[in-house]
Amino acid sequence: MKLNELTDNEGARVRRVRVGRGIGSGLGKTAGRGQKGQKSRSGVAIKGFEGGQVPLHRRMPKRGFNNIFARDMSHVNLGRLQKAVDAGKVKAGDTLDSAQLQALGLAARARDGVRVLAKGTLSVALTLKVEGASKTAVEAVEKAGGKIEIVGAPATQTNE
Repeated sequence: MKLNELTDNEGARVRRVRVGRGIGSGLGKTAGRGQKGQKSRSGVAIKGFEGGQVPLHRRMPKRGFNNIFARDMSHVNLGRLQKAVDAGKVKAGDTLDSAQLQALGLAARARDGVRVLAKGTLSVALTLKVEGASKTAVEAVEKAGGKIEIVGAPATQTNE
C-alpha cells in the first residue's frame, strides 16, 4: 500500500446538505424548518421555555449553600508522598512547602494553599509546611517521625 492509495472508508465523510437552494433539491423554500414561527427563523432561544408555564428549573426548590469564604485547597495524600520518596524525588528528612510540592507534581495548582490528607501511609520522616492538614494526617506524619507545620492560617472571622 502506498500513501497515494489511501482512502477513507465508505461513508466516513458525508457531504453537508445545502438547504434552501431551490424546489428541485427537495429542501428548498423553507429549508426543512416548516412554516413560519420563531423556530423557522434564525436566533431561536427557547430551550427551557414551556409555553408560558413556569419552567421546571424554576419550579424546583433551591438547595445547598455556597460558602464564599471557603478556601480552595489542593490536596496531597500521604500515599503520593510515599511514592515520591520511593521514586527518589524526595529524601527522608526533607522539608517541603506548597511551592515544592507543586514543583514535584505532587499537588495541583494551589489556589489558597495545599492540604495534606491521610489516604495511604508514610514510612519516612518529612517536615511539611502547608496551609492545612487533617488530624489523621498530622498523627500519621508524627508517627513516622516527621512533623506538619501549618502556615498562613486564615484570620478568624467575627460576627459584628
